Amino acid sequence: MKQRNELQTELAGSEFGIKGECVISLMLTKLDIINTVLFMKLHRNVIQMKTGRLKSYESVCKKLEKKGLELSFPVALEKINDLIGVRAICAYVDDIYQVAEMIEKQKDIRIIKVKDYIRNPKKSGYQSLHLILEAAIAFQDGIQWIKIELQLRTAAMDYWANLDHQLRYKRGAKEAESIDGELRQCAEVIADLDQKMLKIRKKIDKI
Repeated sequence: MKQRNELQTELAGSEFGIKGECVISLMLTKLDIINTVLFMKLHRNVIQMKTGRLKSYESVCKKLEKKGLELSFPVALEKINDLIGVRAICAYVDDIYQVAEMIEKQKDIRIIKVKDYIRNPKKSGYQSLHLILEAAIAFQDGIQWIKIELQLRTAAMDYWANLDHQLRYKRGAKEAESIDGELRQCAEVIADLDQKMLKIRKKIDKI
């Protein structure tokens, strides 16, 4: 109980929260700039929507328990990559990789790890490109590198992921296998749709 209380206090603490909000603000601004640069090149908006959030105490506890880890703030800080997270919804699949390429060129951002669930979807059917980053922020008396996860996906991928998240907590053990199978089929349909829309756009680009 003491560890849980300390974890909750640290997650809700002003320093972590302030740093987190600073990094989220920085990343959202960078995404705006990247979208503007690509708009000048492609004459269309590449990023359709973006959001940022700090992971809730309840979600952190569930993730630590699922991984069999100690419920402490230092462990959470080291082992959980998405304590601070930003998500950007892109128009097309190739836009995702263009945005990721431009993120890689940022001098105040380091890419720690890439998880490409688009080219290699999860068993559930989940698709998204996850970039585990460290972003530099000027805080108090110096520069600090703060870990943040950036998720890049299309609107179709986001639609599937949100519904899967909702349904995951409602499906019972008996129905789980058949429903999981149906969700995987839906993920395949969505992936096919994204590819078809990309092909149509490329045809239009050539006109």
